[in-house]
Amino acid sequence: MNSDVKRKTADLLSICIKAGKTVKGFDSACTAVKDGSACCILTASDASDKTVKEVRFVCGKYGAEVLETQLTKADMRIYCGKETAVIAVCDKGFADGFARLISAAPDNSQPDRT
Repeated sequence: MNSDVKRKTADLLSICIKAGKTVKGFDSACTAVKDGSACCILTASDASDKTVKEVRFVCGKYGAEVLETQLTKADMRIYCGKETAVIAVCDKGFADGFARLISAAPDNSQPDRT
């Protein structure tokens, strides 16, 4: 993923947070998926394999999409004030925007962490 896509992802995340459409942290994000309020989950590029595996399990069970960003946990801390590897997006429009950005990246070959 190039730096332009990373910047656009960060910009969209910033807007999404300011709009109050995110849930930060693993447990809170998984709860949002379970109660149906989360449309997708964003994971940090440096999230542990175990975290990504558990997020994929919960999202697979409840039908939410998992999007692996190139933002690190430190990058996410800059935008949301909390260092976290997992952010739930609770708005369909924002979720679609993240999906378009990440899937349109020239190198969107994400590692298979199953």
